[in-house]
Amino acid sequence: MSTNAIPFPISAEATLSVGCSGKVSRSAINWRRLLGFFGPGFLISVGYMDPGNWATDIAGGARFGYTLLFVIMASNLMAILLQSLSLKLGVATERDLAQVCRDEFGAKTSFFLWVMAEIAIAACDMAEVIGSAIALQLLFHIPLLMGATLTAIDVLAILVLQKLGFRYIEALVIALIGSIVALFAVQLVLSRPDVLPALHAMVIPQLSIATNKLMLFIAIGILGATVMPHNLYLHSSIVQSRNYSRSEDGKREAIRFANIDSAFALTIALFVNAAILIVAAAAFNRTGHFEVAAIQDAYKLLSPLVGAASASTLFAVALLASGQNSSITGTMAGQVVMEGFVKMSVPQWLRRLITRSLAIVPTLIVVALTGEQGTEKLLILSQVILSFQLSFAVVPLVMFTGNSRIMGKFVNARWLKATSWSVAVLIAGLNVWLIAQSVVGI
Repeated sequence: MSTNAIPFPISAEATLSVGCSGKVSRSAINWRRLLGFFGPGFLISVGYMDPGNWATDIAGGARFGYTLLFVIMASNLMAILLQSLSLKLGVATERDLAQVCRDEFGAKTSFFLWVMAEIAIAACDMAEVIGSAIALQLLFHIPLLMGATLTAIDVLAILVLQKLGFRYIEALVIALIGSIVALFAVQLVLSRPDVLPALHAMVIPQLSIATNKLMLFIAIGILGATVMPHNLYLHSSIVQSRNYSRSEDGKREAIRFANIDSAFALTIALFVNAAILIVAAAAFNRTGHFEVAAIQDAYKLLSPLVGAASASTLFAVALLASGQNSSITGTMAGQVVMEGFVKMSVPQWLRRLITRSLAIVPTLIVVALTGEQGTEKLLILSQVILSFQLSFAVVPLVMFTGNSRIMGKFVNARWLKATSWSVAVLIAGLNVWLIAQSVVGI
């Protein structure tokens, strides 16, 4: 396996137990072996509940109630499919998606795809900067300009985590995810949603999603905020961090267990995204506050409307955890695409500093010129950029996993090829529409 495949190598001093390294149990008991594969899926799921998701989910819930829950469900199913293809590519070829692109497409195309991936990572990091800065402002009354600058401090956390080892990173990420889930579980109870209508909306699509122009715009924004292009590169790399047998049987087991890990983690992400929209629907739409879209407005209105003083604080703490969590995986994804596409390796702290600087500078300029209103627009812009970049990762992934020369016996079955290409075409078409609406104003 390529040493470039693991952005945070497991330290030599790490113990060989399942809980502290990439060692996989050889026990005859399936659940013991399964535990060895838990972790990468949770790192990936972070991108599906980052601050960029909050704006679209809040706007959708406040404006249209529970209707767009179906879009969240559909987007999550697409994400599970695409992440499954990503991890299968990594296990089957022992290369990550960026490395396969470099080997198959050549230098010029690989360089172009690398630039596209870096733009996506910078856009995602911009959302994390804004989300974290807003959370710091809401919790501690720190000005947005200062809060955005303070987010660069997480470079120090990256340095510490790098020295401790890969499993410690996973543990921290899982702990932060757990806190987000717990906080929103409380929010759900406090907001007292209409359970049956919410469940109905989640599984039964409404025609208005396609016919209402604004609803369709927000729906595509939810898709763009949910399926992250750089996660496809990252998953194909970190799934190889497990010390499973590289035989055909060993790879089949690794793919099966990694799929369980990924599907479970993304189901948690589904809960978080659905919870954000449901809370917005119950607190804002039900009380006639249809125009709530900014995170700051949601914070100010949440406690008075749900009748609990702690509701707004819980909301802000979850936002801060979401932003910090996404910062960790964004750094890892950046290292994967840089090493995979152009064989360039830099220290993690430097990589983090460069990416964060690219995100902080436009944020500081917009905040200085326009204030809070500008951060809302910049947050939406970051999701539009991510939407535009998505197909540059999805199309190669679907191509490669359907190619028997690359995948061997692990090539996609015909039904999976058809499903994957359908999803790729749908994503591309919807994102073209979104970009036309956002940029051209059609």
